Amino acid sequence: MQMMTRDVLLEMEQEEEDDEDGDIGEQGVPPSGRPFLRPHTLPSSLELDIRDQMMVSSFGTLGSQQDFQSPEFEEFNGQPDSLFFNDGHRRIDFVLVYEDESRKETNKKGSNEKQRRKRQAYESNLIHDGLQLEATRSVLDDKLVFVKVHAPWEVLCTYAEIMHIKLPLKPNDLKTRASAFSNFNWFTKVLQVDESIIKPEQEFFTAPFERNRMNDFYIRDRDTFFNPATRSRIVYFILSRIKYQVRDNVKKFGINKLVSSGIYKAAFPLHDCNFGCPSEDFSCPNERYLLYREWAHPRSIYKKQPLDLIRKYYGEKIGIYFAWLGYYTQMLLLAAVVGVACFLYGYVNRNDCTWSKEVCHPDIGGKIIMCPQCDRLCPFWKLNITCESSKKLCIFDSFGTLVFAVFMGVWVTLFLEFWKRRQAELEYEWDTVELQQEEQARPEYEARCTHVVINEITQEEERVPFTTWGKCIRIALCASAVLFWILLIIASVIGIIVYRLSLFIVFSAKLPKNSNGTDPIQKYLTPQTATSVTASLISFVIIMILNIIYEKVAIMITNFELPRTQTDYENSLTMKMFLFQFVNYYSSCFYIAFFKGKFVGYPGDPVYWLGKYRNEECDPGGCLLELTTQLTIIMGGKAIWNNIQEVLLPWVKNLIGRCRTVSGSEKITPRWEQDYHLQLMGRLGLFYEYLEMIIQFGFVTLFVASFPLAPLLALVNNILEIRVDAWKMTTQYRRMVPEKAQDIGAWQPIMQGIAILAVVTNAMIIAFTSDMIPRLVYYWSFSVPPYGDHTHYTMEGYINNTLSFFNVADFRNRSKGNPYSGLGDHTTCRYRDFRHPPGHPQEYKHNIYYWHVIAAKLAFIIVMEHVIYSVKFFISYAIPDVSKSTKSKIKREKYLTQKLLHENHLKDITKNMGVIAEKIVEAVDNNLRPKLE
Repeated sequence: MQMMTRDVLLEMEQEEEDDEDGDIGEQGVPPSGRPFLRPHTLPSSLELDIRDQMMVSSFGTLGSQQDFQSPEFEEFNGQPDSLFFNDGHRRIDFVLVYEDESRKETNKKGSNEKQRRKRQAYESNLIHDGLQLEATRSVLDDKLVFVKVHAPWEVLCTYAEIMHIKLPLKPNDLKTRASAFSNFNWFTKVLQVDESIIKPEQEFFTAPFERNRMNDFYIRDRDTFFNPATRSRIVYFILSRIKYQVRDNVKKFGINKLVSSGIYKAAFPLHDCNFGCPSEDFSCPNERYLLYREWAHPRSIYKKQPLDLIRKYYGEKIGIYFAWLGYYTQMLLLAAVVGVACFLYGYVNRNDCTWSKEVCHPDIGGKIIMCPQCDRLCPFWKLNITCESSKKLCIFDSFGTLVFAVFMGVWVTLFLEFWKRRQAELEYEWDTVELQQEEQARPEYEARCTHVVINEITQEEERVPFTTWGKCIRIALCASAVLFWILLIIASVIGIIVYRLSLFIVFSAKLPKNSNGTDPIQKYLTPQTATSVTASLISFVIIMILNIIYEKVAIMITNFELPRTQTDYENSLTMKMFLFQFVNYYSSCFYIAFFKGKFVGYPGDPVYWLGKYRNEECDPGGCLLELTTQLTIIMGGKAIWNNIQEVLLPWVKNLIGRCRTVSGSEKITPRWEQDYHLQLMGRLGLFYEYLEMIIQFGFVTLFVASFPLAPLLALVNNILEIRVDAWKMTTQYRRMVPEKAQDIGAWQPIMQGIAILAVVTNAMIIAFTSDMIPRLVYYWSFSVPPYGDHTHYTMEGYINNTLSFFNVADFRNRSKGNPYSGLGDHTTCRYRDFRHPPGHPQEYKHNIYYWHVIAAKLAFIIVMEHVIYSVKFFISYAIPDVSKSTKSKIKREKYLTQKLLHENHLKDITKNMGVIAEKIVEAVDNNLRPKLE
């Protein structure tokens, strides 16, 4: 059997540059510096010449037709659950699907012939490199051909060594410690997956596979030594590196490019059975059926996830995602309980809110005339029109808000630290501790390695895709593109602000001006509320549109950067996408929390946007309620939108696909054809799942002081999200190619950054957005002498004390005319600020109350930040990233593995020495015997 060899692999890797973008690769001699793959057999020059002759040299010229090796064509054997070739022995590790050009309805001979020849060259090289192919026509559509790919034992062993895949040496006999909560197993047993249904995986000591040490590995059955996920990984590795065309000394290769150019319709590994019922084949493990029954089915919503089976079936990359999502959801339970308690505290005590009673009181709030909030069109209005808003604000703007903000600062640190420990345990259990040393370079990267540099460590020549100057240019261009899109989002936020200002004028003019307390529109639909709700909805639509556009732009930028490994690629894309999404999703919340109503001047000298639009003002109760509304709309709208995308879209697409093939629905279809009609997950499908959860994590932590129920909403959403994602992957999508992953990648430092920023934002929300600090200053300083008239500390008179007076005739800009003339016979009005009244020597200047409040706010921010940061750093220091037991297990396994390999090596040496000694004795005996005779 001809095997893949080092020189051929190196040449192929260096030429694949267009899997995603479709560009022709750069010219140049394939690099021969740093070895990328290290098989044991090298090809002869004759083999290389034969292979080059088999390549498509141009679009019109081709090697001899008889040089191509084609797959065997076999008829479907009528076994729909079979995962093997027709012989029943060779397992199907991958499936390629193409449309037969000779049977297409619109047969463009030139184009179809080119595609056919490229595919023939590709399949011929697959066969030449040791893979075995079998082709079968579709049962429902005779134009489709399914090429089944099988990797024989020799191929699997060769590439297992190339890819440094860890495989079992011997069963793991380390004893696990009994849990401190083992006495409560009866309580958690109902939440566990039934071990009689999903049996626990046997643990092994593992080591990177080496063919010359094959006897050291735990090989009981060659057919099961490589599990289906590992076999698919190896075959995909080969498929992505096989050449199919050479043109002007530029080679093109890889299954991704062939699929994107339409030469193949799809390429995927097989699900092992139908999700709804187990396979009739007794050799089938029915893992897909078990996952659906015990994980994805709604009746299992309360059970823990079978993470080991998820990892075994889908690979470590998907397994670590669901492990993280499950752990995050568990931690949200604690945050949700505390958040609900704080909400209930505010709800129970809402009737004791003195300042709200003053707003609603007909003799206090009903007699306070407020200044118009816009020019000419906006009327004077009575304070009690905001009665309902003030009652709602009492629920969220309470002492419980402060307690919850401090708690969440500690909670997020506990979550991140305990997740690190859990992640370290998974690294040990799933054999990904040394994954970074095993990861191979991306074919797109290797294809462009044409520049020679000297490695500073080895002092040897190696190939890189671009020089230092070229790398700097790429980084500058990519950073400029990201900055441009961030500025575009900021511009859209400014557009929303202008919209709010314009709409507020319209609503102020159209909505009823007099409140009689009975009309629901007058009670609930105030100009502030109407403006806030409509602006939030429009902001959400703009967020979704920009999100769709930027996703494509970010992928283009990252492809241009050309990261070396798949992990580097995903981390780079992650940072770009999150920077964009951070501004996209959170900009409106930051505006409401920290900018709206902060720079408005006063009625006599208002601040204008663009010289035309007067800045927005907050309600007398502040902007906290509006921030809560914004968070509710964005979080709720985002959850609904994502569920529609994740559930309805693939389900409807699959339904349409089934309807199209309804004519052949009575026919028995094989497993590969059933999987072909499922939806494609995509290489970045998991990336968007992470992004969705991290954006939610930001909402839960950054602005939680304004909305204590955010963790509860996130908890409910995540419980559904886990099962929706599970249902989607097991029933609606093709099986993804299993991939290795050590951790959650760049999302970990992103969450740490959010956790640090959350302390600042929540402290500033309490200080500058809520009215907690002004109320405390009034209660402790301005309600009693020397500033107040009360004999004891009280909140009575707070509203009157925080609203300043303005003389309508004192409008400063006379050239524009007085905007308040013709709106009634009011001579004075009130506005929300701490300024001296008209007639005072320092009229309309900030009074002493203002400076007391500012000092208290700054002091509160400093104290709260330092206290929470101190607790966070102490927790981070006190909780190690890797538990002591996990460290001991890793060291123990490493020691036993080395000892085992060393002992086996000594046994081999002893055995060989014994054989050599016997041969020497025999030779000496043979030489001496004639002399003695």
